[in-house]
Amino acid sequence: MADADSQRCVSALLNGITQRLYYGNTEITEEFLKNELYAEMTEDEFRALHDKMRSLLKSIASADMDQAQLEAFLTAQTRKQGGGAVSPEQAAALARFWKTHRSRVRESLLAQSRWEPALRGLKWRVDLHTSASRGQVSSSPVALVELELGRTGESSEFVCVEFDEQKVNLVLKKMAELQESIDSIVHRS
Repeated sequence: MADADSQRCVSALLNGITQRLYYGNTEITEEFLKNELYAEMTEDEFRALHDKMRSLLKSIASADMDQAQLEAFLTAQTRKQGGGAVSPEQAAALARFWKTHRSRVRESLLAQSRWEPALRGLKWRVDLHTSASRGQVSSSPVALVELELGRTGESSEFVCVEFDEQKVNLVLKKMAELQESIDSIVHRS
């Protein structure tokens, strides 16, 4: 296969993998890609190539590599010994593909990682309670928090919560514990 043909097939393979992996196009299957692009390859050869390209693409996408990072990564991949090495044609196709598709893949990853309904907005203020429920006068501060929640393409719902000083301290304590848990996980890896 000529270099241009090889790069074209690798680019098409990367596009097919991206369509399925990041854009949810279930019509693009491994079998379809093999029959359309690499009909002359055995199943095992194609599976090895497909898995290698998919793995590389996932690594590049999860790191959201810029051009300098990508160049260093691909250089390291081409210098590998054995079956895991990337050919210069494959590296060139990956670089060209990522330059074109980086922003769209990133948007897809962000969309896949969002929880629904999402927090769209938050407003808060501190007020003084001037009267209590039984006519008693109280001047304790309260925090009023308004959360705007909604799903993509739908109108928002609003939730209003009132916290006294004790509840605010409890929420802050829980948030600190959550931050400590996240930090311990991040620093372990």
